[in-house]
Amino acid sequence: MKNFVEELTWRGMVKDITPGTEDEIKKGPMSAYVGIDPTGDSLHIGHLVSIMILRHFQACGNKPYVLVGGATGMIGDPSMKSQERNLLDEKTLSHNVECIKAQLARLLDFDSDAANKAELVNNYDWMKDYTFIDFTRDIGKLITVNYMMSKDSVKKRLERGSSEGMSFTEFTYQLLQGYDFLYLFEHKNVRLQLGGADQWGNITTGTELIRRVLGKEAYALTTPLITKADGGKFGKTEKGNIWLDPARTSPYQFYQFWLNVSDTDAERYIKIFTMLDRETIEAAIAEHAQDPGRRVLQKLLAKEVTIMVHGEQEYEKAVKASQMLFGKATAEDLRSLDEKTFLDVFEGVPTFDVERTKLPLGILDFLAAETQVFPSKGEARKMIQGNGFSLNKEKITDFTREITEADIIDGKYILAQKGKKDYYIINIK
Repeated sequence: MKNFVEELTWRGMVKDITPGTEDEIKKGPMSAYVGIDPTGDSLHIGHLVSIMILRHFQACGNKPYVLVGGATGMIGDPSMKSQERNLLDEKTLSHNVECIKAQLARLLDFDSDAANKAELVNNYDWMKDYTFIDFTRDIGKLITVNYMMSKDSVKKRLERGSSEGMSFTEFTYQLLQGYDFLYLFEHKNVRLQLGGADQWGNITTGTELIRRVLGKEAYALTTPLITKADGGKFGKTEKGNIWLDPARTSPYQFYQFWLNVSDTDAERYIKIFTMLDRETIEAAIAEHAQDPGRRVLQKLLAKEVTIMVHGEQEYEKAVKASQMLFGKATAEDLRSLDEKTFLDVFEGVPTFDVERTKLPLGILDFLAAETQVFPSKGEARKMIQGNGFSLNKEKITDFTREITEADIIDGKYILAQKGKKDYYIINIK
């Protein structure tokens, strides 16, 4: 069985680690958890880092827990946040938890008969009946305000000035997260908490609580916060986060995100976001270096992560969709796209509207009168005769052809293509 800490270290996934953690893991199977606050109804790729740690942890024979913060999600973690979070109600959080559960089931083994199968827990289950008075008596008295003020998540917020500050609600977050660790230590024998570097202060509050309440040792390991080589925020695009929910970020867009990362980022990300072994990764890096233009590393990265999150079938669809603009995609490939992927692929191309009642319509009128795909019928005729025009990825050579209902894709679109690169979408209203 692989050494968990060694595995993470060569992948560049260890930032901080408490003394004795590696030795403790080596003694035999142990349990660890990662916490995720359900502030939305989908995970995004920023969450994947912590999930990948759990995948490696499980692959090394250990038992992973995912704590979905139904209670702490009501408070909001101040770490790395410049302002107070919006508080969510119980109904919204419950919905978010169920959605996240379904996504996690694709990424970790929850259902096998293995002794180390993953488990999902919700801190709302043990916090809902814990009164404020009891919590402050039991837990609040154990951690000093001085200790809490020393945490980066608190200091950075307070340094921004009194106009923003930090509410008592968010100030107590580290106590709640610390209590989660204590509860799981006592009830599930979870002795290690994993997370991003921004969680170090919250996690070590938990190890301190365990030491003070139980007189026992608990452990912590965090990963570096993932950045982009150009200084931009990882996982962010002009449209916002890259989500795991295909309704928010289509598998095609998801695949494209990884396919378009820089060479430097691809070399880092393939170690962090895939389970490929060291030999395979190093061979891919060497092959990529011989001819970066082939983008070997990006293609392998995009394949592995897309299959992991969306499955083989969606990956194959994403590859076909990616060939629409620049590859040798067929009319059949085009018609196999769902509407969202079709619009994603051809986002930003010029569009025209044509009334459905005008069909059937001669192709020259369709291209140069009802739309402005061509400035004149003469120009349209010339390009069609010259084999330079395609309709729905099929070459058209007959300028007397009619456009009919049979040409419509998804009941509403027709794709026109001039030459190799000029596309137009005609919306049939």
